[in-house]
Amino acid sequence: MVNLLAIESSCDETAAAVVRDGRHVLSNVVASQIEAHKRFGGVVPEIASRMHAESIAGIVAQAMAQAGLAYADLNAVAVTGAPGLIGALLVGVNFAKGLCMSTGLTLVPVHHLRSHVASNYLTHPALEPPFLALIASGGHSHIVKVNSFTNYEVIAQTRDDAAGEVMDKVARALGLPYPGGLHMDIAATNGRRDLYSFPRPRLSGSPLDFSFSGLKTAAMNQINSAKQKNEAVGTEDFCASFREAVCAYLTDHTICAAKKNDMQKVVIAGGVCANLRLREMLSEACAASSLELYLPTPNLCGDNAAMVGAQGHHELLAGHTAGMDFNARATAPIEARL
Repeated sequence: MVNLLAIESSCDETAAAVVRDGRHVLSNVVASQIEAHKRFGGVVPEIASRMHAESIAGIVAQAMAQAGLAYADLNAVAVTGAPGLIGALLVGVNFAKGLCMSTGLTLVPVHHLRSHVASNYLTHPALEPPFLALIASGGHSHIVKVNSFTNYEVIAQTRDDAAGEVMDKVARALGLPYPGGLHMDIAATNGRRDLYSFPRPRLSGSPLDFSFSGLKTAAMNQINSAKQKNEAVGTEDFCASFREAVCAYLTDHTICAAKKNDMQKVVIAGGVCANLRLREMLSEACAASSLELYLPTPNLCGDNAAMVGAQGHHELLAGHTAGMDFNARATAPIEARL
């Protein structure tokens, strides 16, 4: 039996969890900063870092209390080490290092994107690699071949903007509140999916890679053109049409990558994977292609510490631990050991 305390602070959620054997969540506490950043229309790194510093001790204490364990019952402390906002990451990493120094526990650095993939191990305890994973969030859009719990191979990635990023920016241009992607998904529910058209770029020489900047530019141009002509933009229809284009783009490339790499299992992960239309579209496409699809529960799509504990378990078993000289990194490839 392996008990891990996990800490996540890569962006604007301060989170702590206790996970047993990489599959069983004993506690999972998340403190969101949405209200603090809402008036700015996005995450302000300095504010995020300060709020992490203010709340992390209380969040960790709450997670330990909910799990009903003492530090003596733990085997290690897993913490998100990269990628993310460097100031935010440093709060979590330094707190985890302090805990390890005071308790003698082992420090386990965890890659943020690997954690998102691992959220599926919590939802589907029988799931094991190899499988293909679509990771879609505000900062990342990857298709990854997961060869083992700690061996990742990037098959495709975005060349510019990420899927969640363009949804947030287009939603903001439409006047929707922060977080934009969530409110776009809600607005799109009653909209017509074919009223507005958007391009779906293909990159020469890299047909599986994504490029979302053209989608974003096309959307912005249509919004600005309507404003200049003093014409109204149908928010629900625009959101539905734009969401359809983004989700179809992600789905088409994921199915193509699975077939090209002879993978039978497809996993999705990241904040964008809470999107209702994407989940529906991928479910239909995988069924049509006789592929097994694994979806994390919506509460595990966003940033949380339970997913860090799930991946941290496998990093610990692989001997991927660190000393007190470990430092956070704003960027790191998913293939790399931290």
